[in-house]
Amino acid sequence: MITPYLIILGSSVLVFLGSAHLYYTFFSNKFSTRDPETEKRMKQSFPILTKETTMWKAWVGFNASHSLGALFIGLANIIISAEDFELYQRSVSLWVLNLVSILFYLFLARKYWFSIPLYGILIAAICLVISCLLITLR
Repeated sequence: MITPYLIILGSSVLVFLGSAHLYYTFFSNKFSTRDPETEKRMKQSFPILTKETTMWKAWVGFNASHSLGALFIGLANIIISAEDFELYQRSVSLWVLNLVSILFYLFLARKYWFSIPLYGILIAAICLVISCLLITLR
């Protein structure tokens, strides 16, 4: 059956994107601004919500937690597909969670991000949607 392999393929894309995003967050300047003055101002300004953090720290934290979300969803799908694929066949809740998550990532990628994550998320979404259809139609 091709279904578990489609889940693993789509989820591997999420793991790759999440890992690259986490690496870029902490070990590169990829998420720094091209304008040094903007970064300086982010490090000196606070969100309206609280003065306990700066906009820069919030930016780094949002990027790190965003990475963790993609990693968690991808790794959980891979582990479940490899160790207990029947769970996917039985659990509507798991599929709803997966489809809502990947479609929301696709919405975010289309509206706010750029082409590389958009196409990666699109590939993952296609794999997961086809998998869901194959399970439903079996």
